Amino acid sequence: MNTQRNTGRDGVVRFYDTHPINEDEILAKLAARGTNLDSLTQDELKDFDQDHYGGVQVVDALAQKAGIRREHHVLDVCSGMGGPARWIAHRIGCRVTGLDLTQSRVEAARRLTGRVGLEALVDFVQGDATAMPLPDAAFDVVMSQEAFLHIPDKAAVVGECARVVKPGGTIAFTDVVVRVALTAAEEQRMAAEMHAPGLATAAQYAGLLEEKGCRVEARDDMAEPWKGILLDRLAMYRSLRDTTVAKFGEARFLQYDSLYDFFVGLFTAGKLGGVRIVARRGR
Repeated sequence: MNTQRNTGRDGVVRFYDTHPINEDEILAKLAARGTNLDSLTQDELKDFDQDHYGGVQVVDALAQKAGIRREHHVLDVCSGMGGPARWIAHRIGCRVTGLDLTQSRVEAARRLTGRVGLEALVDFVQGDATAMPLPDAAFDVVMSQEAFLHIPDKAAVVGECARVVKPGGTIAFTDVVVRVALTAAEEQRMAAEMHAPGLATAAQYAGLLEEKGCRVEARDDMAEPWKGILLDRLAMYRSLRDTTVAKFGEARFLQYDSLYDFFVGLFTAGKLGGVRIVARRGR
């Protein structure tokens, strides 16, 4: 059991260690735009550091639905390079802690945060979302975006979110969900290449939250808006061919291109969709 878990964790780490969106690519795009990297601002960085579906507009929407305020301490679970954490802190003025499994992402997030002068409000911790190295009832809001798909034990990650949020606090997240049952071959490819084993349905997430003493306040279907976003992301990844090949090699570019084309195809076929859930922990 531990061997399988460690193999899965290692796969996710490798996936994001060689992801087309990375610190070098972000800085190269900023430099190509003519941005002075020595005086970088969050308003300049925001166009390139949001590794999720929809940019800062959807971060704002999630923050609004979660009721995030200046006095809150927010936890961003699976925070990647920290784009949403920085944006929320910059726009609202709250404290944000990011938690991510991949050490290279945590280190990149810290460096980018330092570049834009937000280290007093935003910090990052390396850790497993199913066993968070964080105290009970420490956060006013726990959020996440398109990350739980990589975690096979959905009950464990939902349980940890419920543990670390304060009584009466909010859990707000988006994730990829199953709408129509996948074939065995599709499930196997999602697990082996996308590192997304055991995808949940929206109803299953709602049920897990309720089992952990949380009341679901909103459950929004994101399938339609995400179809267009994902087609645009596929085109964007293909536009990064040169930088991806230079950093990781042509084989990795071709592997990722084939995988993402398959992934987007499941969305356009209506088999996969998205959900945005907002829930409140009982007092």
